[in-house]
Amino acid sequence: MRIGELAGLVGISTRAVRHYHHLGLLPEPERRANGYREYGLRDAVALARLRRLTELGLGLEEVRDVLADDSGRELHEVLAELDADLARQEEAIRARRARLAALRQQAEEHGGLPAEGPVSDELAAMFREMARTSATLPGPEPAMAAKEREVLALLESAGDGAGERVAGLVGDFTAAPGAMERAYEVYRLLDALAAVAPDDPQVERVAQAVADCIPDTVVAEVGGEQWARAAEAGRETDGFMAAYYAHFPPAQAEAMRRAIRLVAERAR
Repeated sequence: MRIGELAGLVGISTRAVRHYHHLGLLPEPERRANGYREYGLRDAVALARLRRLTELGLGLEEVRDVLADDSGRELHEVLAELDADLARQEEAIRARRARLAALRQQAEEHGGLPAEGPVSDELAAMFREMARTSATLPGPEPAMAAKEREVLALLESAGDGAGERVAGLVGDFTAAPGAMERAYEVYRLLDALAAVAPDDPQVERVAQAVADCIPDTVVAEVGGEQWARAAEAGRETDGFMAAYYAHFPPAQAEAMRRAIRLVAERAR
């Protein structure tokens, strides 16, 4: 058989056959005097087995291991590993579908998802409350409110259980009566610092307002040591908190740094 006939018999492309030759998965057959490869029935059997193994989901390196073991014991081991991997994939897909269903329900119940979404139900509820509060106040929404949503969405995406902690802290914050209204007052104060110098007297007043806005439950949950590290991180040139402070104009960054320092003192 010529390569085209072999490929057609097994149901793959001639390019795939040549690729298997290149990888050493399918031995090169002898060539005729005219240079064409001459394939026999044994080549077709080997190629058909190779195709069946790849259709099971085995990678080519796994196929190489299986083909190297004539007894077939390696195949049993590889198939067991493949089955376990597929089980993990199934579980991951079920979790993703559950998350998608929750997001679709969230969108249907509330007329869409937040611009920063997808986020957790807790964070989405906070963002809706922010939108409600902003709609009751005169003028456009403070730019600082939008930055707050971006940072919260980022933190919720972090690993090591950070997402669950953010959701819990958000719940503690929104549970406090009048918390959102006070937050918007602080957002406006922070917006007013956008064009002033870091040593302007109003920076200290705004820092105190920011610190006062953070509930005691949130202060306690984070802990004094972590608050203190966050306050001192502004002196560094890299890391998350350094990037966080660099995200704001100088006076706003100084107010946030001082506010975190005040909270750290409060947490002691």
